[in-house]
Amino acid sequence: MPEIPTAEVRLLAPAQVAEVLGVSVDEVMALVHERRLRGLRVGSPARWRIEDSSVAEYLDEQTEEARRMALWRQSNEASFPELWGAGVVSNPD
Repeated sequence: MPEIPTAEVRLLAPAQVAEVLGVSVDEVMALVHERRLRGLRVGSPARWRIEDSSVAEYLDEQTEEARRMALWRQSNEASFPELWGAGVVSNPD
């Protein structure tokens, strides 16, 4: 059962989240529907709101994914002599 929002939860409009993430409102709503962002409908008429903590978690996940991809690319560019300690190092640090 989902948690009921309390006073500590800050809710953002999809347009605010789109501005923070640098994407369109449609892309934000797609992230909500994919459950990558936590959103709920509030008010009458019901309007979507997204928890700011889920935006922070999403950004952390994206940062970690980018870091891992950079490490993967770096490891793919390393030569075997560099990895095994024999031969000439082509890119000394």
